[in-house]
Amino acid sequence: MKHNDIDLVRRAKEGDGKAYDELVLLYNDAVFSVIFRMVHNRREAEDLVQDAFIKAYNSIDSFNEAYAFSTWLFKIATNNCIDFFRKRKIRTYSMDQPIRYKDDEIQPEYADPGEDAEHEMLSVEKSRLIKQAIDDLSPKYKEPIILRHQLEKSYEEIAEIMNLPLGTVKARIFRAREMLKKSLKGVIF
Repeated sequence: MKHNDIDLVRRAKEGDGKAYDELVLLYNDAVFSVIFRMVHNRREAEDLVQDAFIKAYNSIDSFNEAYAFSTWLFKIATNNCIDFFRKRKIRTYSMDQPIRYKDDEIQPEYADPGEDAEHEMLSVEKSRLIKQAIDDLSPKYKEPIILRHQLEKSYEEIAEIMNLPLGTVKARIFRAREMLKKSLKGVIF
């Protein structure tokens, strides 16, 4: 931090208003430049600069002199802009009304939210292939995979239903998944 800044900040922390006024004069143009680049509106930028300096003044006691005052001040200014954008109302348009653009109107067009027939057919075929691959598993792997993924049972519930140790259930489900991946590789994955 510049020697002059250190002295001004220390005096401002002690309540010297004139020292803070000097800091404002030193950094006003730089803070305005940062904010104006964000909001692209002179009037709003001027208001946000004033708000940033007020926030900095109110929290000057929290400033750590190990860092540059300008960095701290610019952080306050940019956070102030972010808050401004969050509070600002977003401009919305009616989906039913045309959008006016200069001397023209544009009728909005929207994609059909429903799935198309091709996507639906692929989904049905994928489900059929997975079901077939599960049916091809031996009973010792087929039963736990159905209980887990189709009936959504917990590992503990499956162990109780099948009268097996929990570790065995987990191992069989893992092995079943591996066999399914192998049999379906190149088909749907």
